[in-house]
Amino acid sequence: MGDLFRKILVANRGEIAVRVIRTARDLGIKTVAIYSDADRDALHVRLADEKARVGPPEPKQSYLNIKAIIQAALSHGAEAIHPGYGFLSQNALFAREVIESGLVWIGPPPSVLELTGDKLASRKFFAENGIPVVPGTFEPVDPENAPDVAEELGYPVIVKPAGGGGGIGMFIASTPGDLKDKIEKASKLASSSFARYEVYLEKYFPRSKHIEVQILGDTHGKIVHLFERECSVQRRFQKVIEEAPSPSITPEERKEVLRVAVKAAESCRYVNAGTFEFLFDVEERKFYLLEVNTRIQVEHPITEMITGVDIVEQQIRIAAGEHLASSLAMPSMNGHAIEARVYAEDPWNSFMPSPGKITQLVLPAGPWVRVDSGVYEGFTVPEFYDPLLMKVVAWGSSREAARARLVRALEELKIGGIKTNRLFLISILQHPEFVNRTYTTRLLEDKSLYERRVEESEEPVRVEVGKTTAPQRPHRVNYWRLLARAYS
Repeated sequence: MGDLFRKILVANRGEIAVRVIRTARDLGIKTVAIYSDADRDALHVRLADEKARVGPPEPKQSYLNIKAIIQAALSHGAEAIHPGYGFLSQNALFAREVIESGLVWIGPPPSVLELTGDKLASRKFFAENGIPVVPGTFEPVDPENAPDVAEELGYPVIVKPAGGGGGIGMFIASTPGDLKDKIEKASKLASSSFARYEVYLEKYFPRSKHIEVQILGDTHGKIVHLFERECSVQRRFQKVIEEAPSPSITPEERKEVLRVAVKAAESCRYVNAGTFEFLFDVEERKFYLLEVNTRIQVEHPITEMITGVDIVEQQIRIAAGEHLASSLAMPSMNGHAIEARVYAEDPWNSFMPSPGKITQLVLPAGPWVRVDSGVYEGFTVPEFYDPLLMKVVAWGSSREAARARLVRALEELKIGGIKTNRLFLISILQHPEFVNRTYTTRLLEDKSLYERRVEESEEPVRVEVGKTTAPQRPHRVNYWRLLARAYS
């Protein structure tokens, strides 16, 4: 314990900042919370030992303000910075400046961030190191040569930004007719979002699963896995519900994907926590590496629930130079865990974000239910950031026990004053394909999931205007919120 840090700064907000602060406190480490003017009364600010304002509400001037964040860490005497997920967590420039300022970066080295942040370069690197990647291009494509490339890959294909992530700017093209349009859209969105317009093509597998492996690597060259998670419940390539372990693969297939993930991590000399994400083709029963997420994942609690390993603690210990514990070399797995992401958004209105004041909050409880929350009753959810409120996680001795417990937990959850996706999550968990484990990444295309379910507590919120009432005004969609979202 004496070799760990005395104080760390958490360069994030919301539930992940709360999560990191709590583990730091368990370890006897003081924390500094950063906040924008919109988050002055946020839960993570209330829980930290110290706080530092880093700017106005707009993320570019606060949570993405590298200079202000590093200055806050130095002025408060922090020794290290934990970036959480989203925002600057995978920014190689930020990591380098943290290190050059004399602070410790709680994450992978900048060289790894640079490699994995370039989708084309990383695809090429891992393919050259014997890791199967999704069939596709290793160079950018343009509208002129794209039709020939797509014909060779075979339709459908997916257009992806070379410098992006999290589903932003990704489009599926099923025919030559719409390929050019999809490339133009993807390139335009990539240019505005990631300051890089290049796109590339990959083969799209309509019947596939999204399976990822949790990796830990210390600074002494030791790399281990903490088994896999399945994240196939996705909307527009962004995860909604995750579970661990995957209910879709055999023990032999599990052994293979874990082996390949560790090999991939070893090939790039991975350090700290990371996730190697794979596409699993259901028809051919083959795994293909999709990408590497060089940070803590939103869905990390389900891995913690089945392994008993605190991943944030491991991140801190690794950054402090400790060896991975020998017990992690052969991790054990117990039971099943499922996580649901609860957002302030309206599933019945194109998932429009629903910022506003939380007038009621009743959290679920009971054995083997975990809630990672970044809000409290009376808190006003800002309109500037990702609308993730909390994650509700349930463990069970079997998958069905975990599923039933999570449904019960979501039924207990009450959030008043804003719209949420709570009922939508329950519908997914009760969908026959989810129950019988046959679901794929296309599950949320089932229109039956969007049949409106209304409870009294979730009627449209109305506010007084003089002597009349009117619906709350719709809030604009802030694109920085999408960029801040923990995409995987």
